[in-house]
Amino acid sequence: MPIFEIDGKLWLLETKHQAYAIGFTEKGFLVNTYWGERLDNIRNYPLPRDHFASDSFDSEFETLPEEFPVLNGMKFVEPCLITRFFDGTRDLELDFEKFELDPQANFLRIYLSDSVYHFRVVLNFRVYEHEDIIEKWIEIENMDGVNDAIVKRIFSGNFCLGGEHDYRIIHTWGKWFNEMNISDDSLIHGKVVLESRRLTTSHHHNPSVIFYPNKICESHGEAYAISLGWSGNWKLVAEKNSLEKTRVTVGINDWDFELVLKPQQTFQTPPIYFSWTDQGIRAISHTFHNFIQSHLLPHPNKPRKVLYNSWEATFFNVNLVEQKKLAEMAAGVGVELFVVDDGWFHGRNSDQAGLGDWWHDAKKFPNGLQPLSDFVHQLGMDFGLWIEPEMVNPDSNLYRLHPDWVLHFDKRKQTLARNQCILNMAIPGVQEYLFEKIASLIEDNDIQFIKWDMNRNVSEPGWDREDGGSSCEIWVRYVEGVYSLWQRLAMAFPRVLWQTCSGGGGRIDTGIFRYADQAWLSDNTDPLKRIFIQEGYSLFYPALTMESWVTESGYENTPLDFRFLVSMSGVLGIGSNLLHWSDTEMKIAKKWIHVYKEHREIIQFGRQYRLISPRESEVSAIAYQNDDCSKGVLFVYNRKMESESQTVIIYPLMLERNKVYQFDGLENRQSGADWMQNGVPLVLSGFSALFVPYNML
Repeated sequence: MPIFEIDGKLWLLETKHQAYAIGFTEKGFLVNTYWGERLDNIRNYPLPRDHFASDSFDSEFETLPEEFPVLNGMKFVEPCLITRFFDGTRDLELDFEKFELDPQANFLRIYLSDSVYHFRVVLNFRVYEHEDIIEKWIEIENMDGVNDAIVKRIFSGNFCLGGEHDYRIIHTWGKWFNEMNISDDSLIHGKVVLESRRLTTSHHHNPSVIFYPNKICESHGEAYAISLGWSGNWKLVAEKNSLEKTRVTVGINDWDFELVLKPQQTFQTPPIYFSWTDQGIRAISHTFHNFIQSHLLPHPNKPRKVLYNSWEATFFNVNLVEQKKLAEMAAGVGVELFVVDDGWFHGRNSDQAGLGDWWHDAKKFPNGLQPLSDFVHQLGMDFGLWIEPEMVNPDSNLYRLHPDWVLHFDKRKQTLARNQCILNMAIPGVQEYLFEKIASLIEDNDIQFIKWDMNRNVSEPGWDREDGGSSCEIWVRYVEGVYSLWQRLAMAFPRVLWQTCSGGGGRIDTGIFRYADQAWLSDNTDPLKRIFIQEGYSLFYPALTMESWVTESGYENTPLDFRFLVSMSGVLGIGSNLLHWSDTEMKIAKKWIHVYKEHREIIQFGRQYRLISPRESEVSAIAYQNDDCSKGVLFVYNRKMESESQTVIIYPLMLERNKVYQFDGLENRQSGADWMQNGVPLVLSGFSALFVPYNML
């Protein structure tokens, strides 16, 4: 059993390799007593104990590892919850109320409450024993029968990292067209803050991070991983105080935030997924890849099809004749999914008009989209469509009818970005309109795939609420509206696969993957840049979700084979204008698509191994291997300018030591131990790439 309860005051949460212990001290504080390696005997876990003030300036809370600190007393640590009650009181005194344990569901609830202001906090934990993941989230309830309670901050949780180590943080940063750069930084005395204030997860930081003490590498070292499942404004604060204690709080960003809890009203935070390992960064990646595939993705076992997207071929000049030509050529090289991107809908001839009017453009498609859909299906491919449902152009029928549906302040001029405004997804009428339009598109045109885009960040986040509530709730209610619409569509059309896109990687997190099957992680498709972006993405997110296209970006420096091999390390797609490709290029495409399909199961569902990082060498390598270690593939990329061939040695540190393996193109048959010791010799020329399958004999 993964959850143990001792005397109603101590709880042990255990997965396959990690353990997390919480309990009440004698003074009644709920503390985290342990997070680390699972122990053999539950009696060996440390018990809760009270701490004491070191002087009149630093109270016991400076060192007390509270599980969920709130604003009260002589406490200066980062609180997870800040409230204001009807009489102006701005703190909480939470006492233990009860707990509920469901061993069948691996689920624990601990109830705390403030008896004076009738305010309840419920800490929720769910254990995924075999996946090595623990999930936690918070529910709050205003039990007052008369008065509102104002919530100024509500984070999903707090973590107290053990010991007095000099912790470091591994996270990703970037911007549009340059996402997922890996950074490894020290935690200073003070605070390190990562956040988004942009209404979405953002291109700039990602809410999945790793903390570690001492040293770490791919295969060795202790690491603590935290991932927030939220697709809106978020905030992570890592604080190392003057007494050498390190805490991490994470949740919905409290910037410009206010939540009004009416009497008897509740609110639930997004979940945090967390894990511990002593086996290095790779183990964290494997844990989260497996968990996302097993428990989050809507279609976890469905192979992702090779797709073609027509955007770069036509841009807004979409028409039936040219789309048919592209579809024929795509089918000829083995594409399985044909996606029409922006430009197909009413009045859409540029980015200045049309968003919001989600029906076909009668001039471009006089008989609707069905003839194109039928043609694509007759070619043996699925049919997909691009939409941007959260956006509206001022030049659209929807905006002229409902200008009040956009985020705005009545007395301020609206800021346009990409000539568009943002619809207020918190308004039920907006959700209903979009559901009807998108549902009609899917039903009428036999659509199997939707690319859901969002091409700007927020401005003027106003909301004229009919119920008189706080407009500062928009940061939460907007995201809840997106989730609600997406879930409703997914339930209505369970066979449709969905892609998350926000100008590339602006909305990638463990929250959106409850609804989206795959992600467009960057608008940058230059393979020399994409290698880095895809490495950062792989820290937490699996190849099954990583859509990657072959385009003309980088064609001056990198051959078509190289571009294909970079894209084949995820969900393979093509975005080039096939009408401009030569017969030779079409043959190359057909060859690599055939090879990809032969090995797709290993790439999409196998374990990924980052063997040589592009941050460390101009020659980089990754591998994918199935669970029983009997089959795998190597991808090797050489970014060096030299044209001369060279021999590089790749050390495949994922083989079974006592089994015999052979790598394609090499006559040697050696044990896994010998290959791992001696390496795999491969010959590479400048700006080239290799794809090397291998098998256990």
